[in-house]
Amino acid sequence: MGMAGVRFVKGHGTENDFVLLPDTAAQLDLTMARVKALCDRRKGLGADGVLRVVPTASHPAAQAQAQAQVAPWFMDHYNADGSTAEMCGNGVRLFVRHLLDEGLADGPTVTVATRGGPRTVWVDSTDGAAPGDLAVDLGLASQPVAATKPIVTVGHLTWPATAVLLPNPHAVVFVDSLSAAGALATKPEVSPPEVFPDGVNVEFVADVAAAHVAMRVYERGVGETRSCGTGACAAAWAARRRPGVAPAATWTVDVPGGRLRVTERNDGHLVLAGPAAVVATGTLSDNWWEQNR
Repeated sequence: MGMAGVRFVKGHGTENDFVLLPDTAAQLDLTMARVKALCDRRKGLGADGVLRVVPTASHPAAQAQAQAQVAPWFMDHYNADGSTAEMCGNGVRLFVRHLLDEGLADGPTVTVATRGGPRTVWVDSTDGAAPGDLAVDLGLASQPVAATKPIVTVGHLTWPATAVLLPNPHAVVFVDSLSAAGALATKPEVSPPEVFPDGVNVEFVADVAAAHVAMRVYERGVGETRSCGTGACAAAWAARRRPGVAPAATWTVDVPGGRLRVTERNDGHLVLAGPAAVVATGTLSDNWWEQNR
């Protein structure tokens, strides 16, 4: 359907950026073509993904309906190529920042419905938190049932990887230097394919200090990004389980776009904390919206 004056919000979490589309009436016709165009950094607004803000009860997916009683808003998340993803640790913090700014949630704790299940976000007041930081409970990490350990290949180089589900799939590779993987101009190959049948995010992780790592990530459906929230949690989860590593509860994860903190609670839940910033708000051109159907 045609929409006059489609509003948008542009923001990011550690430079993992998103176009957020408020759709409180659940009337927005968000096609794959429009998602791709919005994320295009030359002819669109430019982003790693799109987050549609829609009432949970109004979203037709069964997984949304199942969460309607606990989470009034559904994070309808799309990657830059138009595909969907289960969760987004940086995106959900930006999503809640918008809800709080617009008075659509009371806070300081907000539960959001996602394709990966409900996620609770709150204002972070722990030591080390900056003003405006938010934290999110991303739940328990798990590992896929696979007979073989995944292998990541970039060019002529290969590394063994640790498979982690959060519930987004991740292949975590430990390297001596973040430059080891090169330019990452093309998608790393991950084998065997049956370990990650729906694709996978690949994290390259290097030690910085005790309980402190740095990370690069190639995200499925996007490419290399400046940050990945669930990827940071996967990296910390895998890092603290290496032989000989003291299992500190809280890890610092440096990404090209900034710094995140990951805490594994006593119940095993992973809590991701970091910034969530709104950069701009505006209205899309009606002609642009119609031309990118």
